[in-house]
Amino acid sequence: MSQSHPRISKAVIPAAGLGTRFLPATKATPKEMLPVVDKPAIQYVVEEAVSAGLDDVLMVTGRNKRPLEDHFDRNYELESALGKKGDAARLAKVQESSDLATMHYVRQGDPKGLGHAVLCAAPHVGDEPFAVLLGDDLIDPRDPLLQRMIEVQQEHGGSVIALMEVAPEQIHLYGSAAVEATADADVVKVSGLVEKPTAEEAPSHYAVIGRYVLDPAVFGILRKTEPGRGGEIQLTDALQQLAADETVGGPVHGVVFKGRRYDTGDRGDYLRAIVRLACEREDLGPDFRAWLRRYVTEEMQQR
Repeated sequence: MSQSHPRISKAVIPAAGLGTRFLPATKATPKEMLPVVDKPAIQYVVEEAVSAGLDDVLMVTGRNKRPLEDHFDRNYELESALGKKGDAARLAKVQESSDLATMHYVRQGDPKGLGHAVLCAAPHVGDEPFAVLLGDDLIDPRDPLLQRMIEVQQEHGGSVIALMEVAPEQIHLYGSAAVEATADADVVKVSGLVEKPTAEEAPSHYAVIGRYVLDPAVFGILRKTEPGRGGEIQLTDALQQLAADETVGGPVHGVVFKGRRYDTGDRGDYLRAIVRLACEREDLGPDFRAWLRRYVTEEMQQR
C-alpha cells in the first residue's frame, strides 16, 4: 500500500433526517431505529462498515436522536436482568451492538443537507480518506460493495462513489453520473455529476446510491459550496468539482453495483426489505415463507 493511499478506518453515517415519510411512527422515534425484522435499520449500516474494516464510526445526528446513542451504548440493567435469567442468547444480542465499533457522535444542528452533514465530520476525520454510508440504503452483506469501493480507492486514490443502473423514469430521484469505461468491468471513471436531473438531462442511467469513499479534499470544497437544489449544500456539487479538477483531490471513480439493495427510506421498499430478509433467516424463514405462500395464494384466489 503506497503512502499516498493510507488505510481507511473511519466511517461517517449521516443520521439527522426527520423521517417525515414515516410519520407518525417517527414522531418520537428516529427513522434509523425502525426495526428491519428484529434489528434497527441503523445497526445493519454499522455492521456493514465494520465488515469492510472500518472500526471508527462517527454518526452525524440531530434533535431527538438520543435513542441512536443509547442503542450502541451498554445497557447494564438489561444485561444484568438477562444474565440472572440465564438468557445467554438474548444477552449476546444486546451486547452485540455496543461491541461493534468505536462510536462517536456530532450534532448537525441546522438541517442544511447531506453536504453539510459530511462537513460536520471534518474535525473528526482529519486529513485522511473516509467512507460515508447513508442509513436509508441497506446493502445485503453477501454483496460487499463498500469493501470493493475501498479497494478501488486504494488503487486509484481520490474518491469513489457507488452507482446503480436505474430505469430512465427513476433517474430524477438520484444524482446521475457521466462515466467512462475502465479496464475493470465494475469500475467507471466519473467525469461529471448532476443532482436529480430529468430523464432528458441525465448524462447516463447510472444513479448515485448511498455509499461514498471520499478524499478529505472534499471538506475544502464543501466549505465554499453554496446551497443548491432545495436550499441545501449538496454533496453531489462537491463531487462534481472533484471530478472536473483532479488536481484538487484526485480522480472520482464509480463502482457499478448489481447486488441486493434495500431502500428503507421508502415505505414500500422498507416493507419489501423486511419480507426478503425475514424469508432468508434460518430461524424465521421456513415458517414465514410457508405462511407467505398461503397468503399470496389466498389473495390471488379472492381477486
